[in-house]
Amino acid sequence: MELWIFLIVSTVAWGIAEIYYKKGNVAHEKYAHLKTTCFVGLFMGIYALVILLTQNINYNPINIVIYLPVSLCYIVSMTCSYFGVRFIEESISDPIENTSGAIVPILCAIFMHEKIEALQIVAIVVVVIGILGVGFVENNGKTDLRKKLGKKLAILAFAMPFCYAMLDATGTFLDIFYTDDALTSILRDVTPDTLEHVANCSYEFTFFFMAIGILIFFKIKHVKLFSLGSEANEVIEGEVGLKWYQKVALQKDKILAALFETIGQATYIFALSEGKGIAAVILGAGTVIISLTLSRIVLKEKLTKLQYVFILIILAGIIFLSLVSET
Repeated sequence: MELWIFLIVSTVAWGIAEIYYKKGNVAHEKYAHLKTTCFVGLFMGIYALVILLTQNINYNPINIVIYLPVSLCYIVSMTCSYFGVRFIEESISDPIENTSGAIVPILCAIFMHEKIEALQIVAIVVVVIGILGVGFVENNGKTDLRKKLGKKLAILAFAMPFCYAMLDATGTFLDIFYTDDALTSILRDVTPDTLEHVANCSYEFTFFFMAIGILIFFKIKHVKLFSLGSEANEVIEGEVGLKWYQKVALQKDKILAALFETIGQATYIFALSEGKGIAAVILGAGTVIISLTLSRIVLKEKLTKLQYVFILIILAGIIFLSLVSET
């Protein structure tokens, strides 16, 4: 019962977070994606500290350095995602990002010489067909990104979900060497009961330090964190004379995105400790379904029928791959 509660909360929280990511990362705000990364890192750091104070996991700080390759893959991938949704629809971005699950078996086959089953190949092919279809439709006809953004920015924006998928898949692949077995893990001072929490705290503390680095960068560049502008000398209509809580409210979407992201991450870790297989199946598709539904209801995103067809093909491939990978 606890497993299902954790999975449902995690899936819903991440689905809601995707909507606030889109709302908070507006195209005209130059550093919106970095501000979002900063807020997420601050929330993650607070949660990691709570875990250390409330859970007896015997945490060794050296694990932050040991786990750094995995952490950086996840953090950079998320920053790419935040940049991408500044310019493209969440309904397009999220399904592509979640194809990372189709990349992991390929990485395992290449570097660990694991065999890819026939059904996995079918699922991967289905996902690729869906991606190619979305890419073709998004860059042609009425939805031509090149006409709206210019050629260079259109290519960069549409590349971001793919960068997320590749980096997230790489992080997941590397994670195998850290969290597959407490006895063989290179993380220090871990047990089967604490392994997931130790890895997660290492990731979250790295995210926190990344947030501090971004704040230093903002200080050097004279960027105000709680402003919709990019530079300190920019005057945004309606921002002059605001009180501190009103300035914070300007970034409420980014803050809410960070809050729901952290809630999803927290419950996901507890779900993993209960059962990785079912977690992969539900989270692989549930987050996409929720974000697609909310994108239509909350964000009022309207895609063409052909776009929806290819997105559904991607979703079907993700679900099928999750199921066959765990059987």
